[in-house]
Amino acid sequence: MKTIISLVCLMAITTSLIFAQPAKDIKNAQKALNKFFLNDGKDDAVLNEALTLLNAAFESDEIKSTAASWITRGEIYNEVANNEFKSKTLNPEYKLKVADAAIQAYEAFRKASGLAEKKSEKKSALDGLLETESHLNNFAIYAYQAQDFNEAYNNFSNSLTASEDIKALGGETRLDAVENGYQDQLFFTAVSGYYGDKKSESKPLFEKLFEMGSSEAVVYEALYKINSDEGNENAITYLEAGREKFPDDTGMLFTEINHYLTAGNLEALISKLEVAIEKEPDNVTVYTTMGSVYDQLQSQARESGDAVKEKEYFSQAEKYYKQAMEIDDQNFDAIYSTGALYYNKAATYVEILNELAADFSAAGMKKYDAKKLEMDELFNTSLPYFHQAEAVKKDDPNTIIALKEIYARLNQMEKSNEYKARYDALSKG
Repeated sequence: MKTIISLVCLMAITTSLIFAQPAKDIKNAQKALNKFFLNDGKDDAVLNEALTLLNAAFESDEIKSTAASWITRGEIYNEVANNEFKSKTLNPEYKLKVADAAIQAYEAFRKASGLAEKKSEKKSALDGLLETESHLNNFAIYAYQAQDFNEAYNNFSNSLTASEDIKALGGETRLDAVENGYQDQLFFTAVSGYYGDKKSESKPLFEKLFEMGSSEAVVYEALYKINSDEGNENAITYLEAGREKFPDDTGMLFTEINHYLTAGNLEALISKLEVAIEKEPDNVTVYTTMGSVYDQLQSQARESGDAVKEKEYFSQAEKYYKQAMEIDDQNFDAIYSTGALYYNKAATYVEILNELAADFSAAGMKKYDAKKLEMDELFNTSLPYFHQAEAVKKDDPNTIIALKEIYARLNQMEKSNEYKARYDALSKG
């Protein structure tokens, strides 16, 4: 009987020791942390020791089962977050040592609030959450300013749920104390997710902002782009709503232009591009885009047999390409597109010449020579533009192919072969 009693006592002592060690680790973590703070937060090894001890303690199921343990963990991480905040305030160049301190504190207090049974534990959890909510916001701002949008999103989104937890515990969240506090926090959370890699997470946040009638153009633009990428037909409704709400916003305007470009709605594009030119008269891209629209329209008119419209659209394309070059005479797209306009027009003569070549009568030969002359003039007109494009981008393959073909059409085979050799060399890398 003595032996059985001894074994029971031994088991009780052992269990007590197992539980005592994690509790001791928490105390030692707190001691190490106090030492770290007394040394002005300069000894990273001591900080790492403190957090290692703390995390080791939470390997224990006993420790994880009590609200008091989680409150202590939250308080420790709040102290770390507060120290990080002070260091960053004093020195904006300071690199955060524990970037997730606020998130760790929040998760701890959230656990504590779920386990708390005593009134005092619930109050401690609420007090901790109130402090943590501010830390989450500060850490989010640091990350946002550093353009670490994923980290910003993590802190901003946790601050939103923290505010909900605070209300559930009967507290007053900081977001309610500031005018438009919740909407602003929602906005920065959504934007952080959008510019990070959490677009799907940001979508419902942007939808809330849309329902609130947000006065931020990016909300409408983001919803359009997210829905467009997902292949949703309702994407255009967000774009239209944004354009109506922000008629003078150039970002929304160019998003609309890109939409119509992608959709191939060329006629609708012209009026949009005219507005863009009014707003940004020195933006060379708008002119080259307008030239490209008219270029495509003249091709469509030619295919439909509308010679009048073809000529009109060709002149408009030529006008806008040349206006682009007046703004920037080194803009490759404007230079190359002008050369391509004449080149492609000349290329349409090839089929006509092939038909005329079958007529060996004097009248037929005369028509052939006249058309051949027109074609050669167009090729000659395009030639200097391709040489200019070549000067801007020496090894652009499309430019080299065009020069090879032009010289072949003009029966200057030596020059044509030179460009053929260059193209072959480029193709081989």
